[in-house]
Order: sequence, then C-alpha cells, then structure tokens
Amino acid sequence: MRHVLVTGAGSGIGREVALTFALAGDALTLADLHADPLEQTASLARSAGAASCDTVTIDLRRDDAHETLVAAAWATAPVDVLVSSAGVYPATPFLDLDATTWDLVLDVNTRAPVLLTVALARRAVAAGRGASVVNISSGAALRARPGAAPYSTSKAALEAATRASALELGRHGIRVNAVAPGFVTVDSSVNPVTDEYADAVGDNPLGRRGSPADIARAVAWIAGDDAGWITGEVLRVDGGSSTGAWNLPLHWSASTDVDRPAT
Repeated sequence: MRHVLVTGAGSGIGREVALTFALAGDALTLADLHADPLEQTASLARSAGAASCDTVTIDLRRDDAHETLVAAAWATAPVDVLVSSAGVYPATPFLDLDATTWDLVLDVNTRAPVLLTVALARRAVAAGRGASVVNISSGAALRARPGAAPYSTSKAALEAATRASALELGRHGIRVNAVAPGFVTVDSSVNPVTDEYADAVGDNPLGRRGSPADIARAVAWIAGDDAGWITGEVLRVDGGSSTGAWNLPLHWSASTDVDRPAT
C-alpha cells in the first residue's frame, strides 16, 4: 500500500487519478481549491477501496501552500507518490495579457508542482525514502494555440522542471516524470471549453478524444514499479496528435508526374 498525494483532485483528470489509486487500495491525501467537489471525490475514493482518504482544501498560489500541503499529508504517513494535477487554462488573447493573468497560470501550473516536489523531496531524503512524482503537462507544451500563451509557457516550463528535478533527485531514489495529455473531455466548471474549441483541437490519428481514465492509467503506470527505471520523461498520451500534422492533404496528387532521377 502506498500513500498518494493528488492535487486538483476535485474534478477531471485529478479525480480520475485519485480513483485509479483508490481501486489499487492505496491511501490517499487529496487536495483542491474547492471543498465540495473535493469531498465528492473523497467519498467516491473511499467507496472504490482506498485504504484511507484525507482531504486538504488549499489555494496552491499561497506562498506557504506547498509546505503546508506536504506537511499535512506527511503527518498521516510518508508520501510515496505525488501527482500534481491542479491546473488552470484561461483563454486570453495575447494583446489582452496582463501580469495578473500571467502570474495566475504560471503560479498554479508551474510554480506549485515544482515547490511541492521540493517539499516532498526534502522529507523523503531526510527519511532515506524513495518517492515518485508525476506532473501533468499538456500537448500545449509543444504546440501553442490562440489565447493560451501563458498556459503553453507554463507547461513547457513544467516539462523542463521535470527533467531538471529528475536529474538532481534520481540519486536519492526519487523519480520525476510527466504525463502530457492531448485533448481530454472533462466536465469542469473551473476550466470550461466550448464545443467549437473541442472539435478543433480534439482530432487525432486514433480518431477519438481522450478520457480522464486514459490519463489516469498512464499516471498510475509511470508512478509504479513497472516504470522503475524511468525518470525525467514526458509520456504523451494524446491519441497521436503530437506526432505531426496528420490531417493535412497531400502536397501533390498521387497521379501527378514528377521528375525522377535517371536509372
């Protein structure tokens, strides 16, 4: 049995990650900004078989949030797995950006996961224990999109931080990886998207949108012993959308005569 700390557990991918670890019989500490959906997740996790389930309602933008959250979780039991799933992605045209919007996205999406990893790693190293960290990135780390400059930047930075922390923490038995979802259909009042947007970005070679369960399975795998020799990696779970621009037409007709080298 492991002790798993999940942020952003109140809905979407974070909730599904929590339930996946619950089904494995793990003990959970779940965190979210919003108390009511967090308690709903906790109730579902207990019903699914979690060995125990504690909740912490917290704003990850607070300067002391990372230390407060990890200390609260560690007081129950040493943390074996940290999944940083909390994230925000407001749609803001570039010319409308201001410091408040920029800082909000970077604080939640990049700063919080990094500082949570620091807080966990300090305790794990002091206790002589290993740990596994999984950051939730995004396909936006590789491909910008209108209105998402701070979001794309935050996820690209998170992937760099994943590699940097993996490099320094590996010798202490702490693995740090990331899972980067493609477009995933979630029911979120915090980060809503329009049907038009979903149709535009949800297309991929495998022909379907992702689900939170697709991502949660990947998180559970890379956090576990079967991935024990993997660190500093970004696992892209996106239906193949990051492989290239697969849906463009051929740039010439298959029937067009082309010059070929003489044989």
